[in-house]
Amino acid sequence: MFKKKRHGIQVKTPEQLEKMRAAGLVVGRTLQLLRESVQPGMTPLDLDAIAEKAIRDEGAIPSFKGYQGFPATICASVNDEVVHGIPTDRRALREGDVISIDCGAILDGWHGDSAITVPVGEVDPRLTELMRVTEEAMWHGIAALTVGRHLSDIGYEVEKYIRAQGRYGIPKEYGGHGIGTEMHMDPWVANYGKPGKGPEFEPGMCFAIEPMVNLGTDRTKVLEDDWTVVTIDGKASAHFEHSVAVTHNGPWVLTALDGGKERLAGLLGDDASRE
Repeated sequence: MFKKKRHGIQVKTPEQLEKMRAAGLVVGRTLQLLRESVQPGMTPLDLDAIAEKAIRDEGAIPSFKGYQGFPATICASVNDEVVHGIPTDRRALREGDVISIDCGAILDGWHGDSAITVPVGEVDPRLTELMRVTEEAMWHGIAALTVGRHLSDIGYEVEKYIRAQGRYGIPKEYGGHGIGTEMHMDPWVANYGKPGKGPEFEPGMCFAIEPMVNLGTDRTKVLEDDWTVVTIDGKASAHFEHSVAVTHNGPWVLTALDGGKERLAGLLGDDASRE
């Protein structure tokens, strides 16, 4: 069984982390396929079908489908949609769009959860920069997951990086979470805040780190479908996410195909990641 200590965070054994890695790789490979599939003329529902087949072909279960009534395998959020967009065939993707694809899978009872934002053909340079800032902010947050640091250090590093890049909106209502035998577990992980607060990281803790960054305001609203979150000003948003384990050797990015080694090397040194 997994352990839960006074901080309420699930702590996994090394064997359980290997199972989470297997689930994470299903998600990572699925998102790689979806990234390669995105093109003008496709619909979000087309991508959803690709994702469900890829996950089930690996013997896993789409964790989003049916979760609190969500009807699809992926969340597909286009342009000003921040998160939780429901894939439909009502509108095809167009050159210049950006689409956030959030994907989760369950394998052997363990969850993987990850998200990417993908350009559809050639996009406005401001959107390219928005995606770069959001993804890099995620990696700065991931790099904080070292033994002895604290939960709030994630949000501190994410926000510090974003603020240094320009004027962007960071939605305060949405953030990351613990992950393991459930998709959403304690604790909630903010994308902002002061450092050095909250539980200390210890090996076996796992978190989904997922900054959402808006080109304009940080203010959002939920549409009538009770799922899709959009920016108040109609400007674009980007979203990136990885599931990450704390280990004695540094962060192990469970949903990155290389375990996070390449991206973390520049932030923590060549031996910074688990693989």
